[in-house]
Amino acid sequence: MSNSIALRLVLASASPARRKLLHAAGIEPDVLVSGVDESQVVSERAEELCLELARLKAQAVVGRLRPTADERTLVLGCDSVLAFDGEILGKPADEADATRRWERMRGRSGVLHTGHCLIDVIHETRAEAVASTTVRFAEVSDDEIAAYVATGEPLAVAGAFTIDGLGGAFLEGIDGDPGTVVGLSLPLLRRLLGELDLRIIDLWTKVAPGGQEVEALGTVRS
Repeated sequence: MSNSIALRLVLASASPARRKLLHAAGIEPDVLVSGVDESQVVSERAEELCLELARLKAQAVVGRLRPTADERTLVLGCDSVLAFDGEILGKPADEADATRRWERMRGRSGVLHTGHCLIDVIHETRAEAVASTTVRFAEVSDDEIAAYVATGEPLAVAGAFTIDGLGGAFLEGIDGDPGTVVGLSLPLLRRLLGELDLRIIDLWTKVAPGGQEVEALGTVRS
């Protein structure tokens, strides 16, 4: 009898950017949105806030799963915040808020923190950590800010900017892992998997032409 079982990753996030990042890395997660009310969590430290939110998101999804003995299920929760000028910035409240942020951020730097919480449902173990990347913002014009805010993109993301979308043109550079800015650090995920005695290659999949079928490249020991 085989002592190997399938490995399943559930992403506790509605973020298409996080899912796209995993997909590009050969990982096809299931997606289950946590529904956590982020406004209920308060902290004066960006690292603590994003990690607590990541933990709550992962735990909320774990509580809704019914794992089976023939697969090992992992749940990954992530949350990002920008530490800038002594403040913790999540998603802007509205267009006016996004505009004010960009007027302050242009030509300056901030640190994007992304908390990661990875839970092994069957074994009831957890690995978690925060990845941090410094972001240097370009000296953008008022017209550029207005046009960017009008697209709606800054309203949907922590810090009011992206690196993998329209906002990427308004960054001078970063110091750290770009995945952290997208919302999920693959090097950190690899380390967290190692803490649970797993490898990131255990999550790799092979997508058939046309994308209709996804086949796991390997299994893990039960």
